[in-house]
Parts: sequence; C-alpha cells; structure tokens
Amino acid sequence: MELNQYKTQFLEYLSQKIDLKEPNNLYEPISYILNLGGKRLRPILVLMSCDLFGSDYRKAMDASVAIEMFHNFTLIHDDIMDKASLRRGKETVHIKWDENIGILSGDALMIMSYQMLETYDGDTFKKLFALFNKTALQICEGQQYDMDFETRKVVLLDDYLKMTSYKTAVLLACSLQMGAIIANTNEADVEHIYKFGLNLGIAFQLQDDYLDVFGTEEFGKKVGGDILENKKTFLYLKTYDLATKVDREELLNWYSGTSRSENKIKKVKALFNKYNAPDVLLYEIERYSLIAFESIKKLSIQDVNKDVFVNFGRSLMHRKK
Repeated sequence: MELNQYKTQFLEYLSQKIDLKEPNNLYEPISYILNLGGKRLRPILVLMSCDLFGSDYRKAMDASVAIEMFHNFTLIHDDIMDKASLRRGKETVHIKWDENIGILSGDALMIMSYQMLETYDGDTFKKLFALFNKTALQICEGQQYDMDFETRKVVLLDDYLKMTSYKTAVLLACSLQMGAIIANTNEADVEHIYKFGLNLGIAFQLQDDYLDVFGTEEFGKKVGGDILENKKTFLYLKTYDLATKVDREELLNWYSGTSRSENKIKKVKALFNKYNAPDVLLYEIERYSLIAFESIKKLSIQDVNKDVFVNFGRSLMHRKK
C-alpha cells in the first residue's frame, strides 16, 4: 500500500484504543498527546514491514500502537526535561496541565504500550517483548548521554553518533524489526531490516543537524535554533575538532553564552563553513544512507518489495525540513 494508506488504517485503529475514562487528569493528557498529529512514521514502518515480508499488515496493528504510545511517552517526559512549551505547535502536556500530571500520564502511556503487546502469543510475544525492552532502555541511555553532553566541553564524534543511534535510530529499527517478527520472517532478514532502520535513523538525525542550520524556515521552526540553544551537534563537534586554537576559543565563547542574536548564528555558521563541516556532514548522511540500502539488498524478498523500502528511505532523506 501507499504510506498514507498505512497511516489511515493505523489512525482508525488507534482511535479505537484511546479510552477516555476516570481519572480524567490521567487519561485526557494521553488522548491529547496521541491526537496531536505528526507523521506517524514509526507505526507505519511496523505495518509496512509486516506487509512487505508477506504477512497481513493487520496482524501488526497492536504492535504499531505500542510503538506510537511508547514514542509519545518519551515525548511527554522529554518536554518536561527540556522545559519545552510547544509540541507540534500546541501546548505541551506539562504546560497544559502540570509537571506531575505529565510524569504520571507519561508513565501510564508507557504501561499501556506494553499492554498492547499482550495480544501476541508464544515465541512472537517473547521476541517482541525482548526487542521492546532493549530499545526502551537504549532510548533512556541516549537521553542521558544527550543531557550529559550539555555540560561537557568536549564530546567525541563517536560518542555523539552513539547518542544519536540510541535516542532516535533504535526506535526506527525496532519498528521495522517488529513487523518482520510478526510476519515470522527468517532470522537473517530480521537482522538485515534492523540494520536498515538503524543506519537510516542515524542518517535521518544527521540530516536534522544539517537542516536546522542550512535548511529553509518552515512551519515556524527557526533556522539556527540548535546554535542559539548551544547544542553540540555534528557540525559543532567537527568544527571543534578541526579548528585552530583561536577559532576553537571563539566557538567555545559563542556556545558558553546565552545570546540569541542573528549575529551569533551568522558567526557560528561562518566557522562551520570555514572548516567545511557542512560538506563532511553531507558525506556522512550519504554514507549512512548507503549502508542502510546495502542491508535491503541482502533481504530474501521480491525485488519489488525491496524497492518499496529503498524508495521509502530515499523519500525520507530528500525532505527539506
């Protein structure tokens, strides 16, 4: 099916699983966050993977809801930790209600995500549950790395890529692998599709780093926001590695201050360009994308189905925002 068809089927099923009940202050925030919209990329991948590995995608519906619920649980808690006031253009849960409600509703949403997996039997349940637990813990580790990096003057690129892998890429990989497990796919293909999602997820996050600074301003997202927030992205770390002592001190000076001026963005971008950090980043995005596509070549499915995965990956990497 087309991606939008998976999305439509998923949203219809999700609406049946959102149950408004007492206490209102626990379940209303859950309904609120699940109805804020978004691409629904992760649940779509669960359904698409199950379908392309030759099974009925509807068997993967409960797993797709589990993934979406877990993802939104992480968003609620991330917004609290980041003190964010907006999510997809709307008030975050802890702003609309309060932090305590946000924490508790997030916890409940996480538990509900586990409950969605209870519909699977035997070996399928065991595999899904183990994968889900591994992924959940890695996401927590990635979030902690991200917070630790905020106070560290020096962050190695390898450490940054590990953080990116854990915080973003593993959930994409998990989504694809869940669909394959439900389709009762052979072990080799289960591993290949995971590696596809993992490397594509890293490329996706690196592209975010690039677009934040060199993309176009759309949907209210400010270009250069990562610079203003002093985020140590790939561009910052590569420039820091290559810079002279004088330029390194200038970079550190900009990132140690609280300035939110256009001049800060301009000066930091100039340093990025001076050391060709954007070109290095684009190379890495392409490299991880190609590694991802190599995994698809190894799958023991029809070429037409392989093409769907490849076309999806290309469409994801050709976005402008």
